[in-house]
Amino acid sequence: MTHATTHATEAAEATGTLEYAYAVVREADTPRTALERVRGVAGEPVRAVRHLGLAVLAGPVPAADFDEGPLRARLEDLTWLEGVARAHQQVVDTAGADACVIPVRMATVCRGEEGLRRLLASGQDRFIAALDRLEGRVEWGVKVYAAPAPAQEPSAEPSAAVSGRDYLRRRGAQRRASEQRWGHSEEGARRVHETLTALTEGARLHPPQDVRLSGEADRNVLNAAYLLPREESEAFAERVGQLAGRESGLRLELTGPWAPYSFVAAEGNERSGP
Repeated sequence: MTHATTHATEAAEATGTLEYAYAVVREADTPRTALERVRGVAGEPVRAVRHLGLAVLAGPVPAADFDEGPLRARLEDLTWLEGVARAHQQVVDTAGADACVIPVRMATVCRGEEGLRRLLASGQDRFIAALDRLEGRVEWGVKVYAAPAPAQEPSAEPSAAVSGRDYLRRRGAQRRASEQRWGHSEEGARRVHETLTALTEGARLHPPQDVRLSGEADRNVLNAAYLLPREESEAFAERVGQLAGRESGLRLELTGPWAPYSFVAAEGNERSGP
């Protein structure tokens, strides 16, 4: 969720309030109680703006940060962006606990309530189709990690007694062992993914996490999301636990349940209006 979209209006509306959009729900399913418990990316209250049988969850944000020019610059600030991403997800997940929600792409900003209504109107068919498809569904994330190879035991021979040929032979053997180990890890990750895909209604593969960003010492060999009915969550979590005990040399991490971020295909997140 790192793309930005600004739904601007005619110049006459240039002074209108900026509204940050979080998610779309059916009007009848507006999670009123949940919205009372949460604050948005600028600490603002979040409300529902209704139109055409739908409602977009949104809140007013300051132009100093979220108008088109400042927002473009702000998106280069990773610390600021991380805070926005966390707040955005908190709103979506809080609302998603009480209703089927379609997350809107992060940093989608509209000019006033009219801009929000245009967002709903331009994406009406896509939003309704997505709500029908994802009703009662949740997303679970599974990451599989392979631990690095154990450190080599120091040689009992004095280093001076090790010939160049011996050294190269040992280095070659270590490299081949490492390649074999990673190959086994990737095969294990594939087995995990195939097993979980067969149990769920949909799966999405995301790029492996970079260790420099994740902070994990182990190599990420699978980063996947799975879509399933909410009532099947307990059985799914148990199955992941079983796989974790079966695949030696791998560590499985389960997260969720989340709103179905990976399965909305960015519905309604295209530009709409001028």
